[in-house]
Amino acid sequence: MEEWVAQLQNSVNTLDRLKAVINVTPEEEKAVSQLETKWGTTPYFASLMDPDDPACPIRRQVIPSFKEKENRYGMPNYLIWKENRDTEEIRPDSIARQYHDRIAFTVTDICANYCRHCFRKELVVDRDLKLRFDFEEGLQWIKEHKEIRDILITGGDPFILSDDKIEYLITKLREIPHVEMIRFGTRTPIVLPHRITDGLKKILSVYHRVPLWINTQCNHPKEITEKTARAVYDLLACGVNVGNQAVLLKGINDDVETFRELHQKLLAVRIRPYYVFYCEPAPGIDHFRTPVEKGAELIRDALRGHTTGLAQPMYVIATNIGKIPLMPDYYIVEKTAKEYKLKNYQGLCTSIPNIPE
Repeated sequence: MEEWVAQLQNSVNTLDRLKAVINVTPEEEKAVSQLETKWGTTPYFASLMDPDDPACPIRRQVIPSFKEKENRYGMPNYLIWKENRDTEEIRPDSIARQYHDRIAFTVTDICANYCRHCFRKELVVDRDLKLRFDFEEGLQWIKEHKEIRDILITGGDPFILSDDKIEYLITKLREIPHVEMIRFGTRTPIVLPHRITDGLKKILSVYHRVPLWINTQCNHPKEITEKTARAVYDLLACGVNVGNQAVLLKGINDDVETFRELHQKLLAVRIRPYYVFYCEPAPGIDHFRTPVEKGAELIRDALRGHTTGLAQPMYVIATNIGKIPLMPDYYIVEKTAKEYKLKNYQGLCTSIPNIPE
């Protein structure tokens, strides 16, 4: 049996298995025992938890909490709204759309790690929303819509699928003439780096006119290990670029020191910071949300001028009309008919000419 399969089969998804890894608090035990919710992670990712600290950033992403029952700001039927599923356009359940020329192709609702902040919580974690993931329906719809040039394969986590299924999806999508790019959204390089096997690398490394890209999700520097570094290197050796889509999470990565360390460590293991997402208004994740301005402030105070520009992601919120940047202009202090006055990260000012149209 391959190690990644053994990791999934021995998922830390029961109270007894959790107690074998950490000292479970009474509150955690009560939540695990009483909440009707899908939860669990790999033994590998569980091993990164602090056994004695309930505020551990990995514990908080993995273990259910009664705070998930509080829902002051989360939108009901969020995924229906976010993925434009209640529209006149007839699409298979597997196809989510916010843009004219690209779609998200949802192929599974299974994950290696069930993130407590998941924006697809209704589908993946709470299982309130039932959708049908039929490969053939999705592939046929993509074939019929020649405006679609860019496919994001998502879930759940598509790298939980077998090598054969991943190869089938890639092959069939590459046979469609108007498809120009295939992207995978997978957290396996972080929570299950064992998944990057020789067999998978062979599938991903085939040269083709349609490139493959991977975006993962790493939210805290504790999640970055030598195993992740090796998995990312192996993906890059296959010609597959790896980016990161972090989620801004209250009490996990919303302070300057953690935010800076996260993005510097990502680059150190060859993961390019791509997005920082504002924690979406999905139901049951109020306790993870910060004020909207927080992400822009962190990029300004933790990254800009403090580390290479390669480490600076775009701060956005994902909505039913696409991703919207949330970066205010902190750097133009004043504009006159003659010049712009600019301020850097240290508060120092300079001027450049104002060029007319």
